Amino acid sequence: MDVVVLGGVAALVLGVLQIAAQWRHPLLEQVHIDLSLRSLPKYAFFSFARGWIAYFFSLLFTLVVASWAFYDAAARRYIIPALDVLQSMPVTTFLPSLELGLVAVFHRSNTGLELACILSIFLGQVWNMTFSYYDSLRGTPADFRMLGRLYNFNWWHRFWRIELPFGAQGLLYNSMVSMAGGWFFLSICEAFSSGGRDFRVPGIGSYMQLATDQGNVKAQICGVVAMGAIIIITDRLIWTPLIVWSRKFKLDDFGGNRTPQGALSIWLARSVAWQRISAAAHTMQVKLLRPVQPPSAATSLIKVGETPPPPSKKIQVLYAVLLLGLVALMAWGAWHLVWLLAQLHVRDWYEIVRDTGITFTRVMVAVFIGTLWTVPFGIWIGLNPKLSGRLQPFIQFVASFPAPMLYPWLLGLIFFVHGTLQWGSILLILFGTQWYILFNVAGAAAAIPNDMISCADVLRLKGWRRWTKFLIPAVLPSLVTGWLTAAGGAWNATIVAEYVPSGNTIFHATGLGDYISRMGAASDFPRLAAAGLIMAGVVVLINRLLWKRLQTLANDRCRFIT
Repeated sequence: MDVVVLGGVAALVLGVLQIAAQWRHPLLEQVHIDLSLRSLPKYAFFSFARGWIAYFFSLLFTLVVASWAFYDAAARRYIIPALDVLQSMPVTTFLPSLELGLVAVFHRSNTGLELACILSIFLGQVWNMTFSYYDSLRGTPADFRMLGRLYNFNWWHRFWRIELPFGAQGLLYNSMVSMAGGWFFLSICEAFSSGGRDFRVPGIGSYMQLATDQGNVKAQICGVVAMGAIIIITDRLIWTPLIVWSRKFKLDDFGGNRTPQGALSIWLARSVAWQRISAAAHTMQVKLLRPVQPPSAATSLIKVGETPPPPSKKIQVLYAVLLLGLVALMAWGAWHLVWLLAQLHVRDWYEIVRDTGITFTRVMVAVFIGTLWTVPFGIWIGLNPKLSGRLQPFIQFVASFPAPMLYPWLLGLIFFVHGTLQWGSILLILFGTQWYILFNVAGAAAAIPNDMISCADVLRLKGWRRWTKFLIPAVLPSLVTGWLTAAGGAWNATIVAEYVPSGNTIFHATGLGDYISRMGAASDFPRLAAAGLIMAGVVVLINRLLWKRLQTLANDRCRFIT
């Protein structure tokens, strides 16, 4: 095990050096993608690195922005609507501007293209994680926060001792599905064409795109196997140990429960090198979390009952500066947006509105079908840790696999049963959106306290009454969060589900996703901006009128402890 650990550290260092060399590589007008088997491990490693760099920034954004929105009521009025709008914007509306702008800034190296890929993956990951963690902050039990005040916790202790442990399970489950959402657009961001220019970086997404364009079935199968290997390795080495670790934070009054131990942690315990690394990490954690001296009882009671002080003048000035900057940026963007939209004709708006109605129907049907099986299945595996441990690798593999890589084969299956893409695109959308619901429900079910389950058993809640009176209300807050993010993911998935290239042929399904894909490929920025604006407006309207109201209702009535 010492050899394995030290070898892993050496591989990590060499991998970082390889990625740095790729970023410093001179920018080429035409990038050659080698479809031979020997190049596939390197391409897979580059895509793996881009996904995890994007995840690091997604996690940082989640913790900062969700906490800011929760603790600052003034900022919350702007942050939550802004997140709704940004979640609803399709990735392909950002991609042309990101690619062109970053390539213009870093015109001598691949840094601009690499940053554009990472930002595109980031935009596919971050919104689900942010909404999940914000929801967990809203659901943190009030008596936990009261104890934090009694023990005089500062913001760091409160975050590390109360908030992060309470939201760990939901955040991890949503991190897994967010990683899948980031990889969903891997083929698009690694092999993007706009205005006759080809922006391509070495990776498994560009490998699969070229193999599909050339009809190279052998390369497609090798790409699928390589992507599967990435998912399995990630699940075994990262997600499974983290899920096992997070179960110790479950709200539970059963004193006899022990923290479960995963196979990986048992193997690593045999390594002296890993023990020393763990000891160094523990020492650092102790230094960062020095114990706080609790105040006296009288001071504690006063501290708990007092109202929070108003923000200082420095914070007010900072808010004013930020607000002025945002207003100036929005005014500049609005001016350019109006200039673009002024170039459209009435028939263009009619086509966009008609396509929006068709896509809206597909999205809602896909979310409904996904709910029918993910809710009972998610509750089932969430309440059975042993079953979850056995099924999680398979579920994680299917959920994390970029569905667009399978679209040509799914399309062949649809045509085999004499279907059309007009209806078959619902199946393609479903493959990219149902996992948001499944992982939110499974995470909520896994966090149900054992004493609540025992109480339901004592009350003899069985059959339909057990589901309607206990299980569904127990997971409803997370289920609504899953619906919200699944609907947003479904709208984004329409871009690749209604416009499917296969070899030299492109299959179309009438809808807003197909319209955006066609306008993006043609670099028709006025129509692309109009379609992106309509999609964002529809998603925000649905969020406000439906999902947010359901979320408020679920949080008010279906929390265990408030």
